[in-house]
Amino acid sequence: MKRINLLLRSLLLAGATLGMASAANASGGHADLPYTFKADTGNMASVQRGARNFMNYCSGCHSMQHLRYSRLGADLGIPDDLLAENLMFTSDKPGNPIVSSLPHDKAASWFGAAPPDLSVTSRLRTPTWVYNYLLTFYVDDSRPLGTNNLALPGASMPNVLGALQGQQVYTPAEGEAAHGEHAASPFKRISQGSMDEREFQKFVGDTVNFMTYAAEPGKAARVSTGFKVSVFLLIFSFLAWLLKREYWKDVH
Repeated sequence: MKRINLLLRSLLLAGATLGMASAANASGGHADLPYTFKADTGNMASVQRGARNFMNYCSGCHSMQHLRYSRLGADLGIPDDLLAENLMFTSDKPGNPIVSSLPHDKAASWFGAAPPDLSVTSRLRTPTWVYNYLLTFYVDDSRPLGTNNLALPGASMPNVLGALQGQQVYTPAEGEAAHGEHAASPFKRISQGSMDEREFQKFVGDTVNFMTYAAEPGKAARVSTGFKVSVFLLIFSFLAWLLKREYWKDVH
């Protein structure tokens, strides 16, 4: 009886731990960041737009050396001619990985640090963090480039999306209300970009969806296979139970 009670307690503790971990993952694990975000790599149109955004605004400095153009095109349903015309800026071979055109040896002297490869950034930092990073550049005259970042203070990267977003200042007092989906934004726009706030958030969301896909291109296929295997095992278990019952029905 004591062993059974101990086992039950262990199972309850494990369930509670998994529940808390699931809640943390659902929120992105970043309670101190102002924006919430849940990646949706199943939204193919969004991921395709994100690929366009990344190649036009990010790939000039950042590589994705673990993702090949051919894999990108096959997974996202992009024909070879459109892939070559619109997304392949540093190579004419679909089998090559996505590599930045920025000279790596000079980048460190230009920016203070070489721009990192972004292949697995969304897995390392979580999509929520990347989403907040791209949204939280703000004016800071004390910084060499005139901007700072809430998610990564002291970032050496310039606000490359500033023309789309416009300029904003950090006003933490206005955002001290409760964190969460309806929390007040701690930023105030001082100049308008080419997109309004809603359009820019959608732009960033598409980009993060693409980066989340790029961090694990095989995830969709793995999940699909796992579901099929789970269904097969359930059906097989049921049939095995019926067979066992039939064999043992006359055994007393």
